[in-house]
Amino acid sequence: MKAANGASDIAKKIKLIIFDVDGTLTDGRIYMGPEGEAMKAFSARDGMGIAMAHKAGLKSAVITGRSSRIMTRRAKELKIDALYQGFIDKRGAYEELKLKYSLADEEIAYVGDDLNDIPLIIQAGLGCCVGDGVPEVRELAQVTAELPGGGGAVREIIEFILKEQGKWSSLVGTFTRKS
Repeated sequence: MKAANGASDIAKKIKLIIFDVDGTLTDGRIYMGPEGEAMKAFSARDGMGIAMAHKAGLKSAVITGRSSRIMTRRAKELKIDALYQGFIDKRGAYEELKLKYSLADEEIAYVGDDLNDIPLIIQAGLGCCVGDGVPEVRELAQVTAELPGGGGAVREIIEFILKEQGKWSSLVGTFTRKS
C-alpha cells in the first residue's frame, strides 16, 4: 500500500466509499456472449471488505460507465447503498451522492483505475487507485493498493481506511469471539 502524506488523516474522516466497477471491482475484462455481457468476476475478499465497511457504519456506492444486470445483482448482494450505471462522466452522480448523504468532499473516498476516474480521484477527499491502475491515475491517487483491481485491491483500501479510523481490530474481533 502506498499512501501519500496526509492520507491517514483524511481516511479518518471518510463516511462514504465510492467504487468504479470494470478494473476496480473486477479485473477489467468484459466477457461478451451473443446476448451482450455474459459475465464479470468479482473478488469475495472485496465483498467481505465492503461488508466490513458497512458494519463500521460507512456508506458505499458504485458509479460506473457501463450498465450491467450483473452489477445490479452484485450491488444488491453486497447491499451497496447507491448504484449509478451508465455514467461516462461520473461527476453528476458524485454530486448527487454528496447531496443525498449531506457530505463534503473530505468525507468521501473514491476508488478507480482508469482515465475516466481522474475527475473523482482529484475531487474526492481520498482518491484511491488499484495496484494495476493506469500510471496517470496512480500518480494522482493519495492511496494506491498493491493488489490489482478485482483481486483484493478494494479490500486493501477499505482495511486502510478502517484501520486509520481505529475500527478494524474490533470488527475482526467479532469473528474471533466464542459464542
